[in-house]
Amino acid sequence: MKINDSRLAELFQTLCSIDSPSRREAALGKFLRTLFRSEFPEAAIMVDNSAAKTGSDTGNLIIHFPATLMDGPPIFFNCHLDTVEPGCGVQVIRKGSRFFSSGDTILGGDDKAGIAIIIEAMRHIREAGLPHPPIDFVFTTCEEIGLLGAKALDTSLLRAKMGYALDSTGVDLVITGAPAAIHFTCTISGVAAHAGLHPERGINAIQLAAQALAALPLGRLDEESTANIGLISGGKATNIVPETVRLEGEVRSHSPEKLKAHTASLIGGIQAAVEGWLPPPDAQLAPGVRPGLAIEVSEEYPSLHLTERDPVIARTEKAAARLGRPLQFLRAGGGSDANILNSKGFATAILGIGMDNVHSTEESIDLQDMTRTAELVFSLITC
Repeated sequence: MKINDSRLAELFQTLCSIDSPSRREAALGKFLRTLFRSEFPEAAIMVDNSAAKTGSDTGNLIIHFPATLMDGPPIFFNCHLDTVEPGCGVQVIRKGSRFFSSGDTILGGDDKAGIAIIIEAMRHIREAGLPHPPIDFVFTTCEEIGLLGAKALDTSLLRAKMGYALDSTGVDLVITGAPAAIHFTCTISGVAAHAGLHPERGINAIQLAAQALAALPLGRLDEESTANIGLISGGKATNIVPETVRLEGEVRSHSPEKLKAHTASLIGGIQAAVEGWLPPPDAQLAPGVRPGLAIEVSEEYPSLHLTERDPVIARTEKAAARLGRPLQFLRAGGGSDANILNSKGFATAILGIGMDNVHSTEESIDLQDMTRTAELVFSLITC
């Protein structure tokens, strides 16, 4: 009995047509609750209280499928409900087996392809009348804006302690490691002055920031670590020496020690530039006036590390062997709900679902890749 790829395609296109940008996932959640009530009346449907923390118009959605004549521990499958912008008014275009948007928006395969895949796998199992252990579906909100839904998830609603997040590029691919990430904000304070009349009375915060950035190591720092300054804002007008500038960046690493060291090095570099400032010869500043620096550092998400000894990986290998296909096991450079779930004690591997050029209007996904992933999910549930 084969996966019904026509039905999979139809569901995927329907999901993409439902607007669900971060913090506005309620319409998609309502659609899914209606679907599960109609097609899986035996399933328990729950919405947690995470909206109060995330600011979303709905909570995380959790679905419990009871076991059917099969012993074994429960397993869960995780997808996120939200998409990045521009994600409203998506018009899906199909060319052969590949899906695109019309070009004005993202497609939404990240992560609606994952949602369609796990639903089709359960439909297939139900129609085949095959036994399975208890299954939990975990649909989170606000993943794209900081994994907020997963961070606020009411984990008491999960029966399973291990599972899979469907949220990666590639196919026949399992992510077993992902880095931790630190977010930092540095606000450099200078002195405002009229840029045409009295520039000597000012300290240009943007210029100082530029000098600091020019000396910073960014990009790939080593085989396990990266760093980036992604946002710069400051100044009020072209005729005012800018008084403040705000820099926002991140450091990621698979190594906690390197993460700490690289973060300290980057922030230290900015601090050294500010502390090393010298007034120009023509400066007209009051005695003791110098630039200042305020620093904020926060953890974005912890690292993810799984090995072949972990039951969640062993089950993946068994499921792939039943299908007669090899899988790639890799470490990734990005974070996802899996990082948060693992940190909460829920062993979570990430499955590639075939999405390509995500977070862009060039996003696409192939139905054949979605079908292959649905076959793997089917095998994971029934092995």
